Amino acid sequence: MSVPEHFAMPRTAQSRAALSPAAESGTDESRAALSRRRFLASAAVLGASAGAVIVGAAPASASAARIVPEPNMFDTTAWGARPPSSPVSLAGNNPNKIVVHHTAFANTADSGTSGSFAIAHEIQDLHMDTNGWIDTGNHFTISRTGIIMEGRHRSLERLLAGSNMVVGAHTVGQNTQGIGVENNGTYTSVAPPSILYASLVSLCSYICYKYGLAPTQIFGHRDFNVTECPGDKLYAMLPQLRSDVASRM
Repeated sequence: MSVPEHFAMPRTAQSRAALSPAAESGTDESRAALSRRRFLASAAVLGASAGAVIVGAAPASASAARIVPEPNMFDTTAWGARPPSSPVSLAGNNPNKIVVHHTAFANTADSGTSGSFAIAHEIQDLHMDTNGWIDTGNHFTISRTGIIMEGRHRSLERLLAGSNMVVGAHTVGQNTQGIGVENNGTYTSVAPPSILYASLVSLCSYICYKYGLAPTQIFGHRDFNVTECPGDKLYAMLPQLRSDVASRM
């Protein structure tokens, strides 16, 4: 039985792949699908010195003290995502927060891109085929080996533009307000691998930079819904995450 995104509730308190509902709303815009994986240099950096200048869309915060580099990210085309069952919607506003999740999958190896891409497929299949959602619920996924992948289609497009956001399906009441970042694994009793955490810092820093968010606007799933997500250990690391992101801004 399919579960509408705007009514679905997590099957357990510690939801697999952050199984939370979303209200699919907002005015869709013309697609500008990205057909290649994104690299650090894709922001068109001119020069290799400390004085390099990024050409392109300006970050939402014009007063940013420094340029935050774009981390290596793989878009949905790069990992071979299925197309959404219906067009994703835009919220019509910028996000005002980041919401951190864990997938609650087993802490097994997801080595390199092949293993990481397999996890992205597993999450999308779960959300679309079991939950009946139109696409992956979270905007971005980070594997245990630190690979950052676009989750819901067009999330990377809007992040790079620094304007508007895709309506997600990760946190009740926050799907038109928060960028959902899921971290593969279960972090109730163990901390995430250091390479995953490093990628989480890089991604959250870039999201804050592009959308003009303060690092204090990084939250855990349990801050809004009754759930164990993102796990006791990862949740306890959020103050450090905010501090590490602030040091890059």
